[in-house]
Amino acid sequence: MADRDAAGALEQLIERYNEAWNAHDLDTIVSLHAAGMVFENHTAGERAEGDDVREHIAAIFERWPDLAFAGRRLYARDGLVVSEWTATATAADGRRLTWDGVDVFPCEDGRIVRKDVYSAAHRARTLDG
Repeated sequence: MADRDAAGALEQLIERYNEAWNAHDLDTIVSLHAAGMVFENHTAGERAEGDDVREHIAAIFERWPDLAFAGRRLYARDGLVVSEWTATATAADGRRLTWDGVDVFPCEDGRIVRKDVYSAAHRARTLDG
């Protein structure tokens, strides 16, 4: 029962986090991070740590002002969450794009310690045309 409760708490944490990402709510996103948080997008070759994570995420929202995510699957267990998702956004040239990805979240004490992103953004699909 305790394992199921812990997994449920992790799922709720990541659901709040994902909602904040879709709302582009930097304050809520950062509030769910542990001190020293590491955000690493392995596909894009980007990494930010600690206080730099907020600025890094703000730059993502600036570059992709309509970025949104739809969750596909969520796995939570033993302080680790794996989230499968599909993103949509409008590129600078006006094309609507979509791509799939996976986030890996180690968590401690109700906070996200790391976010490791693996995605197909480098070969996004065009939605219109």
